[in-house]
Amino acid sequence: MKIDFNFKQSYGIQDLIEIMGLLRSENGCPWDKEQTHASIKSNVIEEAYEVVDAIEQNSIPALREELGDLLLQVVFHSEIESENGSFNFSDVCDEICKKLIIRHPHIFGEVSADTSEQVLNNWEKIKNQTKGVATATETLKNVPKFLPALMRANKIQSRAIKAGVKPDGTAEIFNALQNQLLKLNNSEDAQDKQAIAQEFKQLLFKTVALGRALGLNSEELLAEFCDEFIADFEQQEKLTQVQGKNLFAFSVLN
Repeated sequence: MKIDFNFKQSYGIQDLIEIMGLLRSENGCPWDKEQTHASIKSNVIEEAYEVVDAIEQNSIPALREELGDLLLQVVFHSEIESENGSFNFSDVCDEICKKLIIRHPHIFGEVSADTSEQVLNNWEKIKNQTKGVATATETLKNVPKFLPALMRANKIQSRAIKAGVKPDGTAEIFNALQNQLLKLNNSEDAQDKQAIAQEFKQLLFKTVALGRALGLNSEELLAEFCDEFIADFEQQEKLTQVQGKNLFAFSVLN
């Protein structure tokens, strides 16, 4: 064994921090030592989605495992910056503790908030104050660009409405969607790819608006339908194998 390590029956957060430090030490793991924030940034997203997947599957053992994998990413990035001398895992914990205290003045202060809506309004107000957000446009720009597009569109629309934009009703959105489909069809007839792309992305954005107006989560619903499509596809594939046919009759529009 290249390094001294105290094996235990049970490990805690300090052990995880120590293990990460050992892996990136001079005699540590070649792969771990090579990693940077940029090289492992996609791992954060992947592990977060695996946590969500465990929740969707209602698998407590999987949730325990995936939360550990996600925690590893936090410790990994913290270790990289600890080596750079900027911050460490304790600083990360300090930051989030202070944030929770500041953004819960109804618990740690004298502010009154009796409903979840009041709590969320206070949270956003304090968040904007502490981050120095002065305009509504800044709140839209602060929605992370790396969010899934449907989720990002929903957040942008919600923040725009909270800033004072008129919330359209379902009838107005249905009408806008019909007009958008006509524009898209006309662009296709003209075989203008740039115009087609422009009209199609507006169609997607307005579709998200319809979901929001109906109180639906477009991101979650599309994910659910993808699973439903795969299940239908599997049944169709089995049927065609039995009948000796192909999948040509099956369509993504079925």
